[in-house]
Amino acid sequence: MKRRASALWQGNGPEGKGTLNSTSGVLKETPYSVYTRFVSEDGKAGTNPEELIAAAHSACFTMALSFVLGGAGFTPVALNATATVTVDKVEDHFVIKSSHLDLVGEVPGISEEKFIELAGIAKATCPVSVALKAIEVTLTAKLK
Repeated sequence: MKRRASALWQGNGPEGKGTLNSTSGVLKETPYSVYTRFVSEDGKAGTNPEELIAAAHSACFTMALSFVLGGAGFTPVALNATATVTVDKVEDHFVIKSSHLDLVGEVPGISEEKFIELAGIAKATCPVSVALKAIEVTLTAKLK
């Protein structure tokens, strides 16, 4: 299985602009720039790589958790995860330092302890978490 997306950047670093496209069409001429990466917190001007990593991480984790729960005999009603990717400036460049998953789940018949255990398994094994092993990946999980 292979998935593709493309980026086109035009101009210099500080003033240039780019667009993102994906095979699915979800990203279609989606703008990104220094402004959308470091200034615009509301996301209305476009996206940035860290937001896309956060989206991929939260999506992969919730899907993986649904499989882990199913394997343990539980069917989730809802799994709501927010990934927060932290970027810090180190010397003269920026570094992605961590991704933190905040999870609220609605899963009938499961104890909080079992839910947290299974969420930890999903965090450790979802493909995006595995790809992010170079950074700290943390999780806070609770039942609704």
